[in-house]
Amino acid sequence: MEQKTVTATINGEKKTYAYGTLLADIAKEYQDTQKYPIVLVTVNGKLKELHKTLKKDAKITFVTTADDAGHKTYQRSACLILLKAIYRLVGKEEVDNVTIHHSMGSGLYFTIQGNVRLDEEFLVQVKAHMQQIVDARLPIVKRSVSTDRAIEIFHRHHMFDKEKLFRYRRVSKVNIYSIGEFEDYFYGFMVHHTGYIQHFNLYLYDEGFVLQLPPRQNPETLLPFMPQHKLFQVQKQSQRWGKMLEISNVGELNNQITQVGIQHVLLVQEALHEAKISNIAAEIAAAKGSKKLIMVAGPSSSGKTTFSHRLSIQLAAHGLKPHPIGVDNYFLNREDTPLDEFGNKNYECLEAVDVAQFNKDMLELLEGKKVELPEFNFITGQREYKGNYLQLGTDDVLVIEGIHGLNDKLSSSLPKENKFKVYISALTSLNIDEHNRIPATDVRLIRRIVRDARTRGSSAARTISMWDSVRRGEEENIFPFQEQADVMFNSALIYELACLKVYAEPLLFGIDKDQPEYNEAKRLLKFFDYFVAIPSESIPFNSILREFVGGSCFQV
Repeated sequence: MEQKTVTATINGEKKTYAYGTLLADIAKEYQDTQKYPIVLVTVNGKLKELHKTLKKDAKITFVTTADDAGHKTYQRSACLILLKAIYRLVGKEEVDNVTIHHSMGSGLYFTIQGNVRLDEEFLVQVKAHMQQIVDARLPIVKRSVSTDRAIEIFHRHHMFDKEKLFRYRRVSKVNIYSIGEFEDYFYGFMVHHTGYIQHFNLYLYDEGFVLQLPPRQNPETLLPFMPQHKLFQVQKQSQRWGKMLEISNVGELNNQITQVGIQHVLLVQEALHEAKISNIAAEIAAAKGSKKLIMVAGPSSSGKTTFSHRLSIQLAAHGLKPHPIGVDNYFLNREDTPLDEFGNKNYECLEAVDVAQFNKDMLELLEGKKVELPEFNFITGQREYKGNYLQLGTDDVLVIEGIHGLNDKLSSSLPKENKFKVYISALTSLNIDEHNRIPATDVRLIRRIVRDARTRGSSAARTISMWDSVRRGEEENIFPFQEQADVMFNSALIYELACLKVYAEPLLFGIDKDQPEYNEAKRLLKFFDYFVAIPSESIPFNSILREFVGGSCFQV
């Protein structure tokens, strides 16, 4: 006999519901207990969309727009509404494609091709139509179709990137989302109806436009659009590289791997990296000895260490004598490390560094004095001096690596004319398809999972559990200063995810269903399903990717 009621445990309390109660109704009942809108729930630890129903006893927790999964759901849903509005206004036959490229602050950068005049008037019309869709609170409907049927749908809608992508999917079913007659595929969950998307704006920028959305840290506030021109130009250059290699999305990458082979792409991509590093070294050398402090900074798993080694080699090739300096060696002794808001030692903040001693040593080196440099012992948590003396000559330069390198507070006593700042990050230009981007944070997280397992014996679960804290540190200590860099270097490799798949999948499969990191592991495993894997044997020994998979000639 069918069960008539089920018991939900919410906030430690048990409550009885009718069998088949909508999760949206439960979320609505408890919305007042949450600061931000509930967009998903977890049922016995498993993420669920709000159109699902409760059919068995379960523990329920709420996911809001301030949570990572909830924020991504908001972004995804806003993109679906945007696309529906554009196709409705212009007509399917007049649009060749609308492509999402990358994030810009809290917004997303798009381009549109076809019989469309992209100007302020057009964006005003799109925004107005989006608002109509939001105000109508239209249901976002999810249905499952066979992969073959999905390919037919994508071909009919002229979504050819998706058509290529799904020729390599092994799953038999594909989830399609629709608002009215408009349907599309998205990697990840959606909100229950369009009324959830209350905050958005559109801005013209460069050759496209930006869909401005609230940041995760303040998901009910729409910040003004603040373009980051240097970062944008680096991303644009990477898109040009992708077009040159004829690889802009995962389907095209898979075609290259299976039909041609990846060796040529691999060598060209590495050559582009080497040329860029050589150009940076040439710019430093052209300063005729004035740039003595090469400050290299970037977020976690950007490849700073390998980049610093490769830059040093190129500096030597340009007649300079580089010396590596790790800002981490100036950490305060562990007992003096400040605490974060959760009572944990905060190694990410500038106050964890002995800024005064760093400035004193660097200033004395600039004055030509002989200085004994420290080395931080990460086992004992103490700064040590082991007779490592350095004195700079005419051609000597310091390559200083650390997350605070772009922050002038780190080097406040040092002459500005002697500093050359380099920002490095992994800004992938590769898309899953035209409407599904690959976030740079996902690339860096996967890199770190692989590297931490190899170099520190850390489980994937531990790396994932620390990732929110790492990202908070980046938001506070790195990203606000990135536009102050003299040059930027994009360490992403267009082929790397196909290689990292081989290393990351076994680690992610090691996370059990009852662990809190399981949902993230499941998401990443689903992500890897898009890729045809490639072996790592052909990757050059000086590649930035070697810092993560191993085998680097720099022994990192």
